Amino acid sequence: MTPDARDHGSAHEIVQRGLYYDELEVGARYLHRPGRTATEADNVLFSSLTMNTQALHLDAAFSASQPFGQRLMNSMWTLATMVGASVSQITQGTLVAQLGLSDISFPAPLFHGDTLYTETEVLDKRLSASRPGQGIVTLRHTGRNQRGEVVAVATRTALMWCGPAPASTDTVEGEDR
Repeated sequence: MTPDARDHGSAHEIVQRGLYYDELEVGARYLHRPGRTATEADNVLFSSLTMNTQALHLDAAFSASQPFGQRLMNSMWTLATMVGASVSQITQGTLVAQLGLSDISFPAPLFHGDTLYTETEVLDKRLSASRPGQGIVTLRHTGRNQRGEVVAVATRTALMWCGPAPASTDTVEGEDR
C-alpha cells in the first residue's frame, strides 16, 4: 500500500496529493481550477501584511490619476496565488523544497474583480545527482484573467520526491512479503 492510500477494514481511503517526479511529463500542461477572483480585501491585506505601501495598490484617488485609472492588484499576490493554485494538483505532499523562481513577468495588469486562472507546464526534469529518490522539475506558471489575457508568468524550479517503490509481491523461502 502506498503512503497515499490507507486501508481501514473494508474502507479504502485515498489521501489527496500532488504528483511525484515520476508522474510528471515534460510538455504536460495542467489547468488549475477553480480560478480565484481578486478582491479589494485581498489586495489591501496582502499589501499590508508584506509592508508594501505602494499607493497603486492602496490609494484609489491616486490610482485614478495614473495610467491604468484604478488600483492594481499587488503583483506579488498574483505570483503567490498562481503558485498556490498549483499546489493541490502538482506539489501537495510531493515537494521537497522550492529551489527558485525566475523569468517572472507581469505583461498586463490584474484588477479587483478580475478572476485569475492558472496553468502550469512542465518544462524540464532530471534526477538529482546528489539526492537519491528526488528529482528537479522546472515548471512554468501562467496566469490569465477571465478574458484570457496573460497577466503573469513565472518559471519555478522545484525539488520533488520520486514515487514510492512498488510493493514487492515476491516471496522468500515460503514467507510472504
